[in-house]
Formats: sequence, C-alpha cells, structure tokens
Amino acid sequence: MIESPIGVFDSGIGGLSVLQSLQAALPAEHFVYWADSGHAPYGEKTDLFVRQRSLAITDHLIRQHHIKALVVACNTATAVAIHELRAQHPQLILIGVEPALKPALQISQTGHIGVMGTRGTLSSEKFQRLLGHLHGQAQFTLQACDGLALAIEQSTSLTEGGQATESIAQLLQQYTRLMGEFGSCSGQMDTLVLGCTHYVFAQDALSALLGPQVKLVSTGEPVARQTRRLLESARLLRTGPAPHALSARLCLMSNGDVAGLQAAAQRWLQLPHSACHRADMQV
Repeated sequence: MIESPIGVFDSGIGGLSVLQSLQAALPAEHFVYWADSGHAPYGEKTDLFVRQRSLAITDHLIRQHHIKALVVACNTATAVAIHELRAQHPQLILIGVEPALKPALQISQTGHIGVMGTRGTLSSEKFQRLLGHLHGQAQFTLQACDGLALAIEQSTSLTEGGQATESIAQLLQQYTRLMGEFGSCSGQMDTLVLGCTHYVFAQDALSALLGPQVKLVSTGEPVARQTRRLLESARLLRTGPAPHALSARLCLMSNGDVAGLQAAAQRWLQLPHSACHRADMQV
C-alpha cells in the first residue's frame, strides 16, 4: 500500500491548486487526479447529484487505481458528500477541504473577513456549522459567486479562453463590489477567504483589484500538511526518492475537455500534455 497512489478529485481544474501543495509537501508520492469536467461545476448542482458523483469517482479510484488515500479537492463535494464517503469507505484515508476561516482569523487585523464561495458550499450544513463555531470571533461577509468557477474552468479552453477571462474580471468586480469595502481600516475587510479551489487561479486578478493590503487565504497548504500527518500516522508515507520528472508521478484524467486540463496542467503545474488523459465516460 505504501507504493499505491493518492487519489485527488474535483469537479474540474480547481483541484489542481490543491495538487500543487500536495506535490510540494509529498515529493515522493504518486498522484492520480480526476477532473469531473463533464459535470462541472458542482457548486450549482443539487446535493444528491454531487454525492452520487463523489461516490462513483471514489469507487473508480479505489477499484482501478488502488489508491491508499483520497483528497476531496472540492469545497462543495466535501461539504455535502465526505460524511457518506467516510461511512462507505472506513478504511480509506480521506481528507476534505473547507473554506479557511480559522487561518483567516489568525491574520486579520480588522476582524472583518470576506468569504467567496459557491452557492452549494456556503449554504451547506457543514459550512454553516463551521461558521457557527466561530460566532463572535470576527465579522464574516459571505458572497456566493455564481458562474465564477465555470468561467475559470473555461479560461483554459482554446475556443472560450479570451471570453472567459473577460468574464472572470467582470464577475470579480461584481462580487467584490457587492461584498462591501476592502482595506486595512477599521470596519473594512482586510482578509478574503477563497472558498472554492477554482478561485485560487484568479488570485492575481483579485490582488490587483483589491490591493496588496488585502490578504487572500486558500486551503491547499493546510490540506497537504493534514494529508502528510495522516499518512505518517498510518505508516503509509512513501519516503523513497522522488522521480526526476513530475509526469512520472502525476496522472491526470478528465471526462470533459482534455485540452483544457492539459492547458491548465501545463500553465500551473508545468506538466506536459502527455500527463493528461481522457477518462472513462461511464464513471
């Protein structure tokens, strides 16, 4: 089992931001990444649909790739499905993601924190419980960003890339304006939580829009640290030499636009197109 890969899945390319952190923290491990792009984005789908997709993908990764651990690199899938995944696969090491409210609390100076996420994540019971546990510790302004994950997903497409990039800029302006004032003065939001793994790929545009005084917080590094801790505890951490080529330890699959996944993997992970494959549409 030590030599088995770690599975990672998301509704599309967003989970690549988590995969970046995982490969940095676990340089000797092998990873199998599933982009469910044929059904993206999850954030605007029903809970039942997301649970069914999460269970099907997990079963496939266990059966076909014999994974030793699974990182659910999607806030929406974590929020609505991880409890069922744990119930059905009690022996599997499972790590989910959630909006990084606690890390944001530690760095905010104004005590006013913005949270951008999908409608599915922000309305979920799991997120509302997390928010409730932090009641009174800060002011949280929540913003559901309909269409943003899809625009980021489409930005890697050769046919839709330019138009999608323009849409990203417009959506970021629209949603940050709705949230209120950002800045370092009293009452302003000085910290912004990126509550969807896709949004990490828009952080440069967000930083340019909001200014350097606003800190952006995502979940990749905490998830990678937790994955390493759990593997060490289970004595499943691979400690051998890391392959010289990233493509030797990373296999990426998509049941949607493989060219989009290839472009994203090349842009953000410096991976060759040969690392990306067409996934089985039956899953």
